[in-house]
Amino acid sequence: MGQIECSLPTMSWDFETEPEFQVHLEWMDDFVRKEIFPLEVLDVSHDQLRELMKPLQEEVKARGLWASHLSPELGGAGYGQVKLGLMHEIIGLSPYAPFVFGNNAPDSGNAEMLALGIEASGRNEQRAKWLNPLLEGSIRSGFSMTEPNTAGSDPKLISTQALRDGDQWVISGHKWFTTNGSIADFLIVMAVTNPEVHPYQGTSMIIVPRDTPGVTIVRDVPTMERPEVHFGTFGGHTEIIYEDVRVPYENLIGNEGDGFKLAQLRLGPGRIHHCMRWLGQSRRAFDMLCERAVSRFSHGSLLAEKQTVQNWVAESYAEMSGARLMTLEAAWKIDKFGADKARVEIAAIKFHGAKVLYNVIDRAIQVNGSLGYSCDLPLESMYRAARAARIYDGPDEVHKQTIARHILRKFQLSDPPSEYVPARRIDAARKFAEILEAL
Repeated sequence: MGQIECSLPTMSWDFETEPEFQVHLEWMDDFVRKEIFPLEVLDVSHDQLRELMKPLQEEVKARGLWASHLSPELGGAGYGQVKLGLMHEIIGLSPYAPFVFGNNAPDSGNAEMLALGIEASGRNEQRAKWLNPLLEGSIRSGFSMTEPNTAGSDPKLISTQALRDGDQWVISGHKWFTTNGSIADFLIVMAVTNPEVHPYQGTSMIIVPRDTPGVTIVRDVPTMERPEVHFGTFGGHTEIIYEDVRVPYENLIGNEGDGFKLAQLRLGPGRIHHCMRWLGQSRRAFDMLCERAVSRFSHGSLLAEKQTVQNWVAESYAEMSGARLMTLEAAWKIDKFGADKARVEIAAIKFHGAKVLYNVIDRAIQVNGSLGYSCDLPLESMYRAARAARIYDGPDEVHKQTIARHILRKFQLSDPPSEYVPARRIDAARKFAEILEAL
C-alpha cells in the first residue's frame, strides 16, 4: 500500500522564538535575577551604583546585547520591535536592568531621536559630541518636554520658546518631569521656534548642555514613586527653568519644525517597550502572589485553596497573557508596516497594559497582607511606580480617544439601524422572493 502524503497548511502567524534568540532571552532572565536584583537592596550613592553597574554593562556588551534597539551602525543589534519587546519583558523585571542593558529611558529614546535628526540634517558633529558618548553610556541625557503650567496631555500648548539670534538659539521656559534631569550631561528641550504657524510645524528639539548659563535645576520633584527625594539620583523627575539660555544654532536636532515628528518617532516604539517592561513587573508581582498563596496557611487551609485567591491567580494570568499578545501584535505591526500604521494598537496596549500592571500588583499586595504593604517586599514601591503608567507618554484618556476616533471613523449614520429586524425582513423577502414563491 502506497504512502499517503499529507501537506500541512502554511502558517502565517508563529508564536515560536528563533532558537538562537531564545538562548539570549534565557541568558538575560538568569542574568537579571542573579546579577541585577541584588543591586536593588544596596544603600549606595549614584556614583557608587554606576561603578557597580560597569562590569555588568561590559558583560552585556560582550554578549552583543547592549543598546539592541539601535542599528548596527550605531553599535546596536538592529533588532525589530518584536525581539525588543521580548527583551524588555525581561529587562522590566528590575528598575536597574535598563541601565545595565543600555536602553534606559530617556537615554534610549534620545539616542534614537539624535540619530534620526543627524540623518535628516546632516549635522554629523552631533554624532561625535553627543550621540556616541550617550551610546557608550559615558554621559546621560534628559528629555525636557512637559511643563507645569500647560496640560501635558496636549503638547500643542507648550509655551517654552526658542528664538533665533544670529547663529544662536535663545531659550526661555519652565519645564518639569525631565527624567534624570539633575544628573544629565545634556538636555533635549522641546520648544516653539515659530509661533506664527501651527505647533505641529513650529516646534523644534534643541540640545542644551546642563551647565549652560541660564539653566537652573530647581529640584527633583517628589512623587508617589519617590516621596523622599534624594537629589541627583537615577529616575528623578527634575524641574528646570530656562532663562535666556544661549546655545549654538547647530544644536538643533533635525530641521526647524521637526519637534512633533521626532517626538512621535521617539514615543511610538518606546510605548511598546514600556508595556513589555510592565509585563516583566507584572510577572514579578505575580510570582510573589503565587509564592505566598502556596506558603501561607489561614482559616484551615492554604491561601492557594481559597476560591478568591484562585480567582486572582486566574484573572492575573489571563490579563497578563492578553496584554502580552496585544503588545507583541503591536510590535509586529510596527516591524511590518511602520509605527504610523500601528497607532491604534499602540494606544490600546498603553492604557490596557497600565491597567493590568496595577491590577496584578494590587492583588499581590492583598495576598501578602501586611507584608505586602510593608517595605520588606518590593511590592509597595512597584505599586507606587505603577500609578504613573496611566499618565506618562500620554494619559489613558488620550489613548482611548485616539482608538475611539479611529474606529468610529469607519462607521456611518444609519437610521434605522442597519441591524433593524423589520427592515431586514423586508429586504430578505425581496432577495429570496422567487425561491419563496416556488416553495
